[in-house]
Parts: sequence; C-alpha cells; structure tokens
Amino acid sequence: MARKTVFCVKLNEEERDGLNRYIRYGESSARSLTRARILLLADEGQSDAEIGNALKVSRTTTVRIRKRYCEGGLEFALTEKPRSGAPPKIDARVEAKLTGLACSNPPEGRSRWTMNLLADKLVELGEVDSISGMSVCRALKKMR
Repeated sequence: MARKTVFCVKLNEEERDGLNRYIRYGESSARSLTRARILLLADEGQSDAEIGNALKVSRTTTVRIRKRYCEGGLEFALTEKPRSGAPPKIDARVEAKLTGLACSNPPEGRSRWTMNLLADKLVELGEVDSISGMSVCRALKKMR
C-alpha cells in the first residue's frame, strides 16, 4: 500500500492573526477565504475529513491547500495559480465593426439582424475566425 504524505500546517502567531483579520474583513474572493479557513483549522489539528465537513469542501481540496502552504508559504497557499484562458475574440476593432453592422440595414430578405447573422457576417468579413451568436450578444450587451 502506498504511504500517505501528511502536510503539517504550523502557523506562527503573526500568520494566525493575519488570517483571522483576512477572514474578518472578507474583502477577498470566497475561494481565498475558504483557503484561509482551511489553514486555520489545519493549524488547530483538525483532520482533512473534519475540515471538509465543516467547510463543505472535498478532502482533496484540504490536502492541496496544506501542500501549497508547506511548499510555498502562506501567500502561495491563499492565491490561485494564473489560469490559461483563451484571448478574447472581440477586441476594440471588432467591437467597432460589430456596432457598425448592428446599426446598419439587415441583409436582403431579413427585417432585422439576429445574433447568429451578425456572428456569421463577422466571420465572412474576416474580422474573426469563428464566433458564436452568444458571444456577439454578450459583446453588444456590454456596449450598451
């Protein structure tokens, strides 16, 4: 059977006070606040299962946060790794083109522009490689 690695969390007084203030002010994301609570409960000696039940998180989450604290310290445990995300398809240039299209006359045989028609027209004009009608809708809503 594989041996289980235990990541022990031992906070000093300054870290404990800092985490309590961090939670009390509550100006961070819910995820960061949950991580702070996990560290405080782990410092009190609670098991991963007890922490998970108290905070409604999985055991894996508590293990991961303990590990992050042991590997990189308090700040590393509280913050998220940067996520890779696709770059936005609609930049200022495409927004301008979209606005112009939406305000122009619709194609022949249509009484108005639909989101899918606008998306198809943006692709046809070469403004974007591909885009959904929903993305067009969100962009137009944001510009309101």
